[in-house]
Amino acid sequence: MHGSSVWINGKFVPGESATVPILSHGFSRGSAMFEIFRIHEGPDGPAAFRMDEHIKRLMKSARLLGMEMAYTRDEIATAVRETVRQNAMTQGLIKIFAYWGEEAVTQLVLTSKLDLAVFAVPDSPQIPLDKDAPISACISKWRKLHPETVPVEAKACANYLNGYLARKDAMTRGYDTGIMLGTDGFVTEGATESLFMVKNGILKVPPLGRVLSSITRMCVQEIAKRLGIETIEAGLLADDLYQADELFVSYTGTKVSPIHRFEDRHLDAPGPVTQRIKSRMEKILGFQDATFDHWFQKMAE
Repeated sequence: MHGSSVWINGKFVPGESATVPILSHGFSRGSAMFEIFRIHEGPDGPAAFRMDEHIKRLMKSARLLGMEMAYTRDEIATAVRETVRQNAMTQGLIKIFAYWGEEAVTQLVLTSKLDLAVFAVPDSPQIPLDKDAPISACISKWRKLHPETVPVEAKACANYLNGYLARKDAMTRGYDTGIMLGTDGFVTEGATESLFMVKNGILKVPPLGRVLSSITRMCVQEIAKRLGIETIEAGLLADDLYQADELFVSYTGTKVSPIHRFEDRHLDAPGPVTQRIKSRMEKILGFQDATFDHWFQKMAE
């Protein structure tokens, strides 16, 4: 990130110097993990969306992967605030990496504590976020990683090769994203998105265990509960998606993204349930709903 300051292990370095050796364990073994969340321009200055939950999940990812963090949750939160101030950022993305920066030519298992880097990425045309246009989706030819092969709830960089293949497959076939089935045949999630289905006014979502414990997914469920929309975590088959009244996905960049075409089916997008959730989310992100003020952490102390 040229022109930016990056927090690495307690010090700021120019963005162009924020590098690791190619032989580093994080790069050559794919062992790094990350979190990414938005900074919004609030009434009292920049505020982070669910930073507390993202940092909590980062710590959980390290535990699931048997790695040791060098910093506490409070220290990471302080690093984020310092990075926002250092870069005078009012709105954009924060991306945190925990990784082994040391070289590992033959070593597969390291015992040192993880390095930590915090990047501030201001909003720009090069980073497309909050797109309102409905998307298209298909069933991917690739299956979701089985939870007995790797901990799928860890936000590990290596796990995203699975998502890359699903997205690449979908784009090659003319769709925006691919929905992956598990090795058991049940629906899991998109390339980088949680999937929601509406049938007869009931919101259905694949259960945890085979999908990332998405924070945006959790937010959508909390909003649905507040709106009185019945929500069920249930095993879904591809045939269920063909019978859906509405489909939408959620992820960090676009909190609620309606699906207007699923395979050869065309759906009203957004449908009425999706629209209710989407509208409430937009009010929350616009700081117009005090009920959810606790979802934001102020960057100025």
